[in-house]
Amino acid sequence: MGDRSSSPDDVVFTIDLGTGGPKVALVSLAGDVIEHEHRRVDMQFVPGGGALEDPGQWWSAIVESAGAIADRSTVDPVRIVAAACTGQWGSTVPVDRGGQACGPCMLWLDQRGGALAAKQLGGRLVVEGYRPRAAIEWIRRSGGAPSPEGNDPLGHRLWIRREEPDVYADTAVFLEPVDYLNLRLTGVPAATQASMTLSWLTDNRRLDCVDYDPLLVKFAGVDPGRLPRLALIASVVGTVLPEVAESLGIPAGLPVVSGLPDLHTAALGSGAVADHHAHLVIGTSAWVGCHAPDKRTSLANQMATVPSALPGRYILANNHDSGGASMEWLRDMVVAPDDGLGRGEPTLGDLDVVAAEVGPGAGGVMFAPWLKGQRSPNADTAIRASFLNIGIDTGRPEMVRAVLEGVAHQMKWILDRSEKVLHHDLTDIHILGGGAQSDLWCQIHADILGRTLRRVEEPLLANVRGAAMFAGMVTGRLRVGEMEGRAPIDRTFEPDPRVTGMFAARHDEFLRLTKSQRRMYHRLNASG
Repeated sequence: MGDRSSSPDDVVFTIDLGTGGPKVALVSLAGDVIEHEHRRVDMQFVPGGGALEDPGQWWSAIVESAGAIADRSTVDPVRIVAAACTGQWGSTVPVDRGGQACGPCMLWLDQRGGALAAKQLGGRLVVEGYRPRAAIEWIRRSGGAPSPEGNDPLGHRLWIRREEPDVYADTAVFLEPVDYLNLRLTGVPAATQASMTLSWLTDNRRLDCVDYDPLLVKFAGVDPGRLPRLALIASVVGTVLPEVAESLGIPAGLPVVSGLPDLHTAALGSGAVADHHAHLVIGTSAWVGCHAPDKRTSLANQMATVPSALPGRYILANNHDSGGASMEWLRDMVVAPDDGLGRGEPTLGDLDVVAAEVGPGAGGVMFAPWLKGQRSPNADTAIRASFLNIGIDTGRPEMVRAVLEGVAHQMKWILDRSEKVLHHDLTDIHILGGGAQSDLWCQIHADILGRTLRRVEEPLLANVRGAAMFAGMVTGRLRVGEMEGRAPIDRTFEPDPRVTGMFAARHDEFLRLTKSQRRMYHRLNASG
């Protein structure tokens, strides 16, 4: 990462593989998103809690988007200095010996491996779902542990081995989505301590791991021969292949930097890079993150600090599976389902207009946004979403606003627990993600959190900006201290003192819901 001759006009070709589909962009090292394209991909839900996507569809969407950008872009190709991939993580792509996906990607939402994961991690005596020695060693070494709920790579690998033996036999290596994209770009099947974090197989007391911890591999029941080799987090893993460069309209031989989870690039793209300066993301999933100086863990809350993209630093990881997904569900399944009875598909912006018809508190209606159960800060895949306090006079505006407020209540729960885990206040909160395009939703978050929120300019594109910043750092063209000034803020949202007291009381009720309803949901969903 030595210094090189650089210019703010240098450009990075970036891919951000969100759950809703990939974004492709050209981003300057000044932080400007010069060109971008997005293509949606289909998510398939299957019985038993399965959630899948087709890696071939990802790549087709990336080629189409890159072609559209190349056709209209005025960027001189000689300005493109690197390629970088970011995106969803905790997902699993089985890849064969020829470098092709030999089965669908099991997404971070896929819970089918729950029983297998619980058996692998448990024993005669369990604490929070773990046999004591395994829990102690995982926390001590990695700072976290695989989930006994099965919704992470351990559960995915166990499921494929047990239930899809033909796919398992064809699998040479299991890759995270960002590492699969880098394989398609370079032909190199490599991963890093950061991209493999949610496998929890590295000793994260060290921030320069290029090997797996043998004891953790044994505890996870993993075939080490099907794990990718590890490169340093901030490294170049290969160069763009000539045939790939031609299909994407970019120069061959570009250095491709190691793939980063969207948590890491969101932090860089938000500009909140100092320790305990936070970013809050409302994407398909939602989370609160920040850089931190040391390793912290709470298995009970499903959060930990993990190796970050920045030298010598950790980053807080937690997740709520149904952030923006809650609004997409409301739109697609309730407001305008594809059942032949609808009147056209409203946009999420249209739903904002509907929600604005009713004031804070949604007319008393509350929504628990647990469509795929809970992850942070109270892991439980059996719990489900619900509307509460609906009356004869409740209408669509109240229900739409209740969904917006319910997601914000979940985020306050995560934020408050995060500060307890870190033993430190989170400050200077930058908000980003697709949901942050909504002024109303940002204000709702400010009111319910009781915090000032600063929205990053072009919040939907913060991850491609972060990927470009990372590539600039890895190739020696950008210093860490320069990142904050390259993520401009477009608006600040202050909590409204007229409603914060009301929301505080409602948040207390929100926190009681899990305890009061948990047994009922476990009975209702006992069949899995």
